[in-house]
Amino acid sequence: MRLIENIKKSAKQKLRTIILPEAEDERVLKATQIVLEEKTANIILIGNKDEINANAKSCGANISGANIIDPKSFENINKYVNELVNLRKSKSLSKEEALETLRNECRFFACMMVRLGDADGLVAGSNSATSDVLRAALQVIKTAPNIKTVSSTFVMETVDGKFGDDGLILFSDCAVLPDPTSEQLADIASSTAATASSVVGLKPRVAMLSFSTMGSAKHPLVSKVQEAVEILKSRNVDFEFDGEMQADAAIIEAIGAKKAPNSKVAGNSNVLVFPDLQSGNIGYKLVQRFAGAAAHGPIIQGLNKPVNDLSRGCSVEDISNLVAITATQVV
Repeated sequence: MRLIENIKKSAKQKLRTIILPEAEDERVLKATQIVLEEKTANIILIGNKDEINANAKSCGANISGANIIDPKSFENINKYVNELVNLRKSKSLSKEEALETLRNECRFFACMMVRLGDADGLVAGSNSATSDVLRAALQVIKTAPNIKTVSSTFVMETVDGKFGDDGLILFSDCAVLPDPTSEQLADIASSTAATASSVVGLKPRVAMLSFSTMGSAKHPLVSKVQEAVEILKSRNVDFEFDGEMQADAAIIEAIGAKKAPNSKVAGNSNVLVFPDLQSGNIGYKLVQRFAGAAAHGPIIQGLNKPVNDLSRGCSVEDISNLVAITATQVV
């Protein structure tokens, strides 16, 4: 867990304010205690103060250092309402509808806090679907300038340190786009290369994965990945990449040398871009469970401010770790 230790050191220095809107989940309350004890972030919890404190006491979580905000009694709610109405004016959202949304949908309220600078980032998803988290983020926080594709990455940390860079290897996209186009795959590669560099501290070597290596098979699914590689070439990106290639050719030196002898990344890739969400999601969970690897994330990429999504099967430790990661994403 060297990666998360380094990230937590950075988070302690920044001490950003992160929102955990799903305070009804006892894992969130227990994670809040860890974050506050480790001093990796200030925490805001969303909901009724009496109910949250009662739930924390019931599950044995000490959340005394957290700031609890109830949207139903929030003094600046009119400012939030006006902002949401303006954001959704193309949908003719009324002030009454905006008020109802902000008071009753914790993710929208939390995203508005981040948008207006009352918090630095948020972590949600332990008690809701990824689509619900991202819908709120896309409608309120929006995408970053010049970014069209919102995606995700997991930083996989293997026990034996055999693959990637000392056991660190990024998997993308495992949580957002079900069937990315070639253009979107190229965007995912660029976003993940940036995450590898800025969050993890790696020099990215990106493998565009398929069931084919350098034309060994012909199929429309292979062509999609090949086209993504050509798009990356046309963009003159500043990181090393190659493909299409099979997973073993991407991470095992002997196989990479045999199947793709002229590739700069084959056999030693530290970023794996999967061709679709099914393969990415299945792949990271198999590595996590079979190999005992730590899966840090998903780290959401492409939004204007940090919003990160949890798996509904997450642990307390997953939540506290993702809070630290989110804090380090804040510029």
